[in-house]
Amino acid sequence: MTDLATAITDGHAAIIRPKISFEFFPPKTEEMERTLWTSIERLAPLEPSFVSVTYGAGGSTRERTHATIARILKETALLPAAHLTCVGASRHEIDEVVDRYHEVGVRHIVALRGDPPGGIGTPYYTHAEGYQSSPELIAGIRKRHPDIEISVSAYPEKHPESRDFDADIDMLKAKVDAGATRAITQVFFDNDLYFRYLDRVRARGIDIPIVPGIMPIHNFKQARGFVTRAGTTVPDWLAEKFDGLDDDPETRKLVAATVAGQVHKLAKHGVDTFHFYTMNRADLVFAISHLLGIRPKSANKAAA
Repeated sequence: MTDLATAITDGHAAIIRPKISFEFFPPKTEEMERTLWTSIERLAPLEPSFVSVTYGAGGSTRERTHATIARILKETALLPAAHLTCVGASRHEIDEVVDRYHEVGVRHIVALRGDPPGGIGTPYYTHAEGYQSSPELIAGIRKRHPDIEISVSAYPEKHPESRDFDADIDMLKAKVDAGATRAITQVFFDNDLYFRYLDRVRARGIDIPIVPGIMPIHNFKQARGFVTRAGTTVPDWLAEKFDGLDDDPETRKLVAATVAGQVHKLAKHGVDTFHFYTMNRADLVFAISHLLGIRPKSANKAAA
């Protein structure tokens, strides 16, 4: 894994600086817009490899996603990755979205099947004339724009709709065969799940990076509802740490910082690349990055 890391010399020894990336979602209101850009300004000096912007169910945030991506390109030096799903649009419409992204300079797409139009737990269907699966979408992107890098999703606890782990990894293999170059995992809280999954994936001959997706917990109740719908197990020990703190945000933040030790343990076992689901908040992500030895560029210069 260390071949993906950057070596930094501190005058005595080579320190491995993990690579990081961040996920944001397009804001719905002016207040949410201010929060997002405050977070982007706070995190940009950490020099992430890329930042991704999500795409709502059924393409519901398509224009807001595009506007956020365009602003990132115009106002920052960050490399944006646009999420794209199969849901709610024909092939022609999706191809046009890809072309628009390519035209403004996007060279990285996170290609996903997408959630059911009616929400998780409802029947899944796509547009009759649309891409029917993520491998089809990936192949379509790759055919039109071979220079676009494509990331996909991976599931350490398997996708909730997969028959079993073998079927789930079959799907990941199909996505890789179609042209995916990186996989980012769904949230997990037990590191053993990630390492067992990595063993399964490598045993199938899949050699693309499998980047752990990490969600710093700002609001445990909200986060638990979100991740469990997507198939993530929330261990009892984690729930107990946040018990009784629903109305105590300051203490929640302190507890969340201690729970972030998950990332440090992954790093100790050789993981050198992390993707953070920021929920458009910067504080905990910045703190975790600091614990990983990642400093803002200006701070590195000052230390020198």
